[in-house]
Amino acid sequence: MLTGEYHHTLDEKRRLSLPARLRPILGPHVVLTAGLEHTLWVLAKREWLRIADTLAGLPMGSEASRRFARFLFASATETKVDSNGRILIPEHLARYAGLQERVVMTGVGKRLEIWDEDRWNRYLEETAAQADALAARLGELGLL
Repeated sequence: MLTGEYHHTLDEKRRLSLPARLRPILGPHVVLTAGLEHTLWVLAKREWLRIADTLAGLPMGSEASRRFARFLFASATETKVDSNGRILIPEHLARYAGLQERVVMTGVGKRLEIWDEDRWNRYLEETAAQADALAARLGELGLL
């Protein structure tokens, strides 16, 4: 399970050191793709294959299915974690996520999200202000 919040610096070559305690969970090869809210998703290869299989099984007649599959597949890139525990963020993905020098990685269950630090701080502040209402809504759905 990927959890926690980790603040790191993106180096001049767009390399990012993965949190040491999460490296064994992610494995030596990860898939990096555009995520929601202008984040990047880092997935263990086995998790990516599960998601890819699910997406490939969605109905092609559904515009939403086609759009979301294109969104994830088109930006996805497999990368090797180097001997220092770093991954290289491709330029198109760094641009999509608006990554500057300071980034935040957040463990979200089966994926690691990469956020620009300023965007993460704004998102966290907005979400904290809504936490009670979000919990109430999940309670109504029987999820909390």
